[in-house]
Amino acid sequence: MLSSTDRPTLVLVGHGMVGQRLLEELAARDALAGPDGTDGPGTADGVPEGRRWRVVVLAEEERRAYDRVHLSSLFTGTTPEELSLAAPDFLERHDITLRLGDPATALDTTARTVTTRTGATWHYDALVLATGSYAFVPPVPGRDAPGCFVYRTVEDVRAIQEAARGARTAAVVGGGLLGLEAVGALRSLGLDTGVVEAAPRLMPAQVDAGGADALAHTIEAMGVRVYTDTVVTEVRTGTDGQVRGLSLSDGRSVPADVVVFSVGVRPRDELARTAGLDVADRGGIVIDAGCRTSVPGIYALGECARAADGEVYGLVAPGYRMAEALADTLTGGDGSFTGADTSTKLKLLGADVASFGDPFAPDARDSVIWADSGSGVYKKLVLGPDGRLVGGILVGDADVYGTLRPLVGTPLPGPAASFLLPGEGTGPADTTAVLPDDAVICSCNGVTKGALRDAVRSGAHDLAAVKKCTGAGTRCGGCLGAVTSVVEAQLAADGIETGTGGLCPDFTQTRRELYEIVRVTGISSFTRLAREYGVPGPDGTPPHGCAVCRPTVASLLATLGPELGLHHILDGEQAALQDTNDLFLANLQKDGTYSVVPRLPAGEISPEHLVLLGEIARDFGLYAKLTGGQRIDLFGATVDQLPVIWRRLADAGLESGHAYGKSLRTAKSCAGSRWCRFGQRDAIGMAVELELRYRGLRSPHKLKLAASGCVRECAEARSKDVGVIATAKGWNLYVGGNGGSKPRHADLLAQDLDDRELIRVVDRFLMFYIRTADRLERTAAWLERIDGGIGHVRDVVLHDCLGLSDELESQMQRHVDAYRDEWRAVLEDPAKLRRFTSSLPAPEGPAAPGHVQVRTRAGEWTSVCLLEDLEPGRGVPVRVGEEKEAVALFRSPDGEIFAVCDTDPASHADVISRGIYGAVDGIPVVTSPMYKQRFDLRTGACLDDESRHLTVHAVRLL
Repeated sequence: MLSSTDRPTLVLVGHGMVGQRLLEELAARDALAGPDGTDGPGTADGVPEGRRWRVVVLAEEERRAYDRVHLSSLFTGTTPEELSLAAPDFLERHDITLRLGDPATALDTTARTVTTRTGATWHYDALVLATGSYAFVPPVPGRDAPGCFVYRTVEDVRAIQEAARGARTAAVVGGGLLGLEAVGALRSLGLDTGVVEAAPRLMPAQVDAGGADALAHTIEAMGVRVYTDTVVTEVRTGTDGQVRGLSLSDGRSVPADVVVFSVGVRPRDELARTAGLDVADRGGIVIDAGCRTSVPGIYALGECARAADGEVYGLVAPGYRMAEALADTLTGGDGSFTGADTSTKLKLLGADVASFGDPFAPDARDSVIWADSGSGVYKKLVLGPDGRLVGGILVGDADVYGTLRPLVGTPLPGPAASFLLPGEGTGPADTTAVLPDDAVICSCNGVTKGALRDAVRSGAHDLAAVKKCTGAGTRCGGCLGAVTSVVEAQLAADGIETGTGGLCPDFTQTRRELYEIVRVTGISSFTRLAREYGVPGPDGTPPHGCAVCRPTVASLLATLGPELGLHHILDGEQAALQDTNDLFLANLQKDGTYSVVPRLPAGEISPEHLVLLGEIARDFGLYAKLTGGQRIDLFGATVDQLPVIWRRLADAGLESGHAYGKSLRTAKSCAGSRWCRFGQRDAIGMAVELELRYRGLRSPHKLKLAASGCVRECAEARSKDVGVIATAKGWNLYVGGNGGSKPRHADLLAQDLDDRELIRVVDRFLMFYIRTADRLERTAAWLERIDGGIGHVRDVVLHDCLGLSDELESQMQRHVDAYRDEWRAVLEDPAKLRRFTSSLPAPEGPAAPGHVQVRTRAGEWTSVCLLEDLEPGRGVPVRVGEEKEAVALFRSPDGEIFAVCDTDPASHADVISRGIYGAVDGIPVVTSPMYKQRFDLRTGACLDDESRHLTVHAVRLL
């Protein structure tokens, strides 16, 4: 027998996501032994006071815990190592013994021993079963044929990839969450794919018939074949025994060279069942609220357990809550898990899908539904008998998920429609104000409103500090709006001043003040602005900037470019200031690819351009989607593909739609008098004129415009920043509207304007907004904040009370005259084009002075780029060693070079090199472009989430 030391031994059976989370929770409670054998404070069930656990982990797989949630990213280039959840030194630092590929096979509850597959026997003082679940495969003929797979592990992915090399078609059996993930994975391998679901609709556990119809509409438009309300009766094979397709109960057949079964999971409870532990009739080890099983000293958590509420939870978030409860139990606390919020928000095959609360509540009193079958959008709110929000479903557009999920169980603070329909209501300014302290704001990490308020009271006085203290907003990021509202409200309630009101720690001035400084002084670089107006460091040197001030100054320089003699946002130093969207002139997506949106003023498109966009989507394997702004969005382009795609668009006369910038997005229109029998004016023509005039205009936040040809308001002009509605006498001008999670009807600024008057007033309004708004302040919030509100704005832009009208109009005209398509400018500049690469080419020939070298895992130095390739303050991607490991290089303004892993720990996409360089309290950091987490470039530590880190590589300059 392998005996423990005199320290109590905790044996953990299983090393999945939840098992690793338990170890991290115990470490956070100082309850794990250290490599020096020291013990410390803490108690546990049946364990003497003052002892730390010595841990043995028995794992079935041949690899450490990894992120199964992002398993599909392996199909798009992520490596298994990049999915690893355990920091490289975590196990060693806590003296944890890990036995890979040696699962537990027998349990003796009397002797308190566990025997493994290799015959090793381990004594335990406490035993935790975290054995997870297995994929259920229905007992149909042919299910074991070559070409049939399940989708649970890294090895499953590798087997599917290998089989796909010689395949053309594929089918997924099961249309739930994992099934649709598998569909996306198979499509990424180039396979013509179908999905079979026994229920009458896709995702039956999360969405209703309306939501499923919208989802099916979206994925069928991508070429995926959908078969619902039918079951597989046989897996058909060829004469060689290989899979050739599926036979269905309704008589149809599905061609398939590869079949993936994803029809659900079953708890891995056989070890407990054999040992005599209580196991539920429907499977799952029975546990109480403290995760205790029926046998003292044995615990269970995750997918193998049936919780105190009688449920088996297959999502990772409830598993994490169990880990927290069990960590409390094992350290003498009173942790409790009696159920979990199973709300989910994810993107499946390019479509946002979210459900929260109980959208199928049997006692629901009412429901509010909004659907747009043409764009695949479906939204539903379910209300209880007392008017409280019970649950909801969002498909195709889940922007309001972060606002609505915390409101479950409370009366909606406004009309239900105001949360679904842009411009249909006024929606509360802060929905979190009505929530009780026990309301969960961050469901990923179980952070309540009360915990956020306590963090503020304890000294966390900004969002970064609150995130680090509580973990809120550090996973999916969907709750950050609500987190910010709670933090700001608590700061205000406590009368806490969070600083001088400046932009960030590097500048005491606000965005408005910096705008005036740049405008008056003619300063045209961040370096000079920081030197003359920034807050110097302890050594008196100017600040390097941060992820707040650098892109803000970049926006100011772009807005004032015509006055400053600047021509392009990627010229010189300006490139290093840009956030990733502006840096690559495209919208970053969760997998590290980008979306391409050409400008289609007022939604007009010629047949030739429509064909071209279809051909580009086909040739590059992009997902095409019609947007709410009457444009076509092409998703999935890599950095290397962007210029190639732009070239084809530019050659056909199309240009950037600026969907990536804090600038004008679109001017939406209805059919107007050209086509509509009710139209009073040419709304299409006006929308085209507005969009072409203000295209490329950088502003504090994005700008959306619309023109409606009559009071029927089909273009939803009153939900836009600037909206015009035709009347019999001219145009009525509305400003300050907003859709999304905080809808606001626009205010009437002027009535019965002719075309020229309208343009002049809009010129003045937009330039006055740009001058006086705060960073990331939409026109709706600006109008509510600015002294005098709409009345003051009317006095300025209509009655010229400040004497600024001529100046504002002239400034706008200079912008119009200086406009140049940003995509075409890149295509014409080889220096700019070099930035659009997923990896810089290594220098040719032997190592030489000026080479930047990184040390490989084998300990060898290899040249990866030239010093001149490293622009100060901007990252570049390189590949290192035989494994072609993704590494991000950064060069500080002082000339210091850093090398870290290029893979973002949250998304597992290689995007760290596209983040913003900066400094925090003198620490050089990079802010990930994904979820804005900051990483120390010297150590790789995350300043916002201690559980995340970047590997640091040795780097040198020859």
